[in-house]
Amino acid sequence: MAKRRDTLLIGGVLRDARLKAGMTQEALAFAADVDRTYVSYLENDQKSPTLEMLVKLCRELSLPVSELIKRAEKAGG
Repeated sequence: MAKRRDTLLIGGVLRDARLKAGMTQEALAFAADVDRTYVSYLENDQKSPTLEMLVKLCRELSLPVSELIKRAEKAGG
């Protein structure tokens, strides 16, 4: 039986959205009031954000949370 993965990997989608917005990790971290290393961990799927943090990051990227999730699911995350 195949292992079921309970984690949605959003890192690549988050990175793509940040780059499309023309932001550095530092700029996004500052806007979201988090450390740059936290943004790096998220983008590399080493940490999972809380829903509150996900909303905050998406707001700064002008990307609806639902769209981020849709893109992550489409990418197989």
